Amino acid sequence: MRYLGLDLGTKTLGIAISDRTHTIANPYKTIRFNSVEETIKPLKEVIESESIGGIALGLPKNMDNSLGFASKRSLEYKELLEQHIEIPIVLIDERLSTMEAEKYLLDADMSRKKRKGKIDAVAASVILNTYLRMKGNGYDE
Repeated sequence: MRYLGLDLGTKTLGIAISDRTHTIANPYKTIRFNSVEETIKPLKEVIESESIGGIALGLPKNMDNSLGFASKRSLEYKELLEQHIEIPIVLIDERLSTMEAEKYLLDADMSRKKRKGKIDAVAASVILNTYLRMKGNGYDE
């Protein structure tokens, strides 16, 4: 069993996947969409083909810990996923995950064009790594 990390944007869904030991998350792919409903079928395919047992979905809180528009979008997406997918979905505070992902890609000396295509999946891996660390420290929702 493995885990998925999801970073939901307005037009893209970044996906990361854990290794089988739940030690590390790696960027998997990015799904472009016009409506979030379009992401359900490809997500189901990944869940089945990769034996996924749980999902860590990023919850973009404001710096003051309040929930804004982007948080509402993630909460609604979680509800949509729960209607179609029967594995646990955990919300993970993703403040600054995209900035952290950008730093990783800059440190790798990746060009702006390549960073643009990878940033969402790398941000998803930051979210999933956060969840895996929490799980390793006894967190279980």
